[in-house]
Amino acid sequence: MFSLQTIFGKGTRFYSLLESAAQGAEDATKALHALVRDPQREPSLEEFKLARQKEREVAEAISNELVQTFVTPLEREDIEALGSALYKIPKQVEKFADRYVYAKQHLHGIDFAPRAAMLEQAAHVVVEMVCGLRKMNLDSMKVLSDKLRAIESEADRLILELYRDLYSGKYDGLQVILIKDFFEILEKAIDRCREAGVVTYQIVLKNS
Repeated sequence: MFSLQTIFGKGTRFYSLLESAAQGAEDATKALHALVRDPQREPSLEEFKLARQKEREVAEAISNELVQTFVTPLEREDIEALGSALYKIPKQVEKFADRYVYAKQHLHGIDFAPRAAMLEQAAHVVVEMVCGLRKMNLDSMKVLSDKLRAIESEADRLILELYRDLYSGKYDGLQVILIKDFFEILEKAIDRCREAGVVTYQIVLKNS
């Protein structure tokens, strides 16, 4: 039979793994912000590969714990859904970094830092939300969810402004393609943060 100590210990383990996944996602966004904030910096993909490796290890650990644990603190489907949503954030970030390293010479004068800062902010809110799962406080989770929604809405507004700017004729054909591609990847990464936030909020709503 499972002792109460074993059950509660396993519950803490799931929370810790999900928090680690959220923190890894935020670390990836911080690395991305640093990369685009300093155009003179020699670009490196090492930080992003390490972040993705960490996320894979956490995802595998969550899967193993689900197999080995009879009683879980949250519904198994919710743990899997949140783990999957968190995993997608650094994946999207690495996609941007990979392309940025190879296309940087064509992106002079294009400032990705403000949008990368928004992404980092969104990822930080996700960390706060995931860490809040231990307390299951619906009111505080609602505040964080609204904050994340506001960031996503602002990103959507800015992407529309970007399209108007791209069609103004001041960029050549290649730049239009690259700028559109890169900003859409950043917006998608913010969407991934929002998706993780939605899953987290729904978990608290269900368990509060």
